[in-house]
Amino acid sequence: MKRMLPILCAGLVLCASCAAAPKKTKPTSEAELKEVGRRVVQNLLDRKDYSLYRPGKGLHYAEACTAVGALRFADYTGDKALLQKVIARYEKFLEPDSILISRHSHVDHNVEGIVPFEIYRITGDKRWLELGLTFADSQWETTQEDGLTSQTRWWIDDMYMVGMLQIQAYRATGDPKYADRAAMQLAAYLKKLQQPNGLFFHGPDFRYFWGRGNGWVAASLAEVLSSLPADHRLRPEIMAGYKKMMASLLRYQSDNGMWRQLVDYPYSWPESSCTAMFAYAMAVGVEHGWLKKSQYAPAVEAAKKALLAHVDREGNVREVCVGTGQQDDIEFYLKRPRVVGDLHGQAPVLWLISHQLKP
Repeated sequence: MKRMLPILCAGLVLCASCAAAPKKTKPTSEAELKEVGRRVVQNLLDRKDYSLYRPGKGLHYAEACTAVGALRFADYTGDKALLQKVIARYEKFLEPDSILISRHSHVDHNVEGIVPFEIYRITGDKRWLELGLTFADSQWETTQEDGLTSQTRWWIDDMYMVGMLQIQAYRATGDPKYADRAAMQLAAYLKKLQQPNGLFFHGPDFRYFWGRGNGWVAASLAEVLSSLPADHRLRPEIMAGYKKMMASLLRYQSDNGMWRQLVDYPYSWPESSCTAMFAYAMAVGVEHGWLKKSQYAPAVEAAKKALLAHVDREGNVREVCVGTGQQDDIEFYLKRPRVVGDLHGQAPVLWLISHQLKP
């Protein structure tokens, strides 16, 4: 029976794709977005401890991603006082033998470099640029025969961890080698893991369309395409994969604006982190004209409405799946614990809100 479950999960495509489209609602106000966004940023600042890898060395990727969202929110809203507070939280990066820095060669560790790159983008302080480049360059110190980083493991999460770091380096320097790295990595993962329905298995041997895993893919495609040169040789291939995924996600959005823990399985629970990631990726596409506004803007708006209702008074995002490995068992994904305030959910909610407030 266990062998049949992946077929059952994938076989629900037609049922899920017939779900009703989200109803049109009154647009979320800028004031509401700012108020909720400040709550989520303050929630990060109020955390006494950093989220670190055991045994306490290296900023966890979930906090690194949240930090980028917080920096963008403060920058885009012009809140200089809040921006300085966020930057101050991460000034420990610049200390000798900093507890925030891990030099373990792994996608989940190197991605912490996105934080100094984001601070450099805002401040122009070259100390942050130099630090960020140590993470981007060390990721390519050793490569495979196909030219991909040796950190390649074919988990869909990697598309963000590698793609975002390298495109941040490109944004900071303009050096095309970083854009090439990001594009090459994403193109390879698209070929290996994207399925005919546009979604991605968690890994080659784990045939489930896990929500946040697919969310990492969607966010990475949006981030890389936002900065990848228009004439880059891999841009058409990556854009085609992005559009195919977005079209599929549009069909799977539930009528309450949320996406599910298993994207194509209508009996799984609505999950906040993937919802925010998918909405963010769509919002970026609408902004750049890659996606039709008439089709995708209502989906983004419905997701925003649902997500804002999932943020409590203390700025904690509810209904977030905990960190999740891979297992060949549908029940493993369906029964993953749901938590409140997990940084895996805080981060993409800030990405989405910040994008909506972008000048």
